[in-house]
Amino acid sequence: MTTALCSISDIQDPGSKAFQLAHNSKIFDIFVIHKDGEFYAFINSCPHTGVNLEWLDDQFLDRDHTFIQCATHNALFEIDTGQCIHGPCTGEKLTPVKIEIIDNSLIINLDISFL
Repeated sequence: MTTALCSISDIQDPGSKAFQLAHNSKIFDIFVIHKDGEFYAFINSCPHTGVNLEWLDDQFLDRDHTFIQCATHNALFEIDTGQCIHGPCTGEKLTPVKIEIIDNSLIINLDISFL
């Protein structure tokens, strides 16, 4: 499933934004991180409990904008890999989503076969 999410200018650097995608009557929560000019996308689900990660709407980063932080148990994840480096799911990873930029738009390719 390929979908245009937003313009690249819609997400501050550093910053993050959540999206909900519908496919075959299922809803998929994802989020995009914009950091140092790069974009990273993941399924919005903590590997520890499956809860959404954000603190408030569109807020997935820690205070220093260094890591993705789970609001439930404070787990920290590397922005570029989704690898958990601190918390109850250390060693596990967020599920990445393929993303590309076409004509200044963020385009996501969600392979729903693994979900």
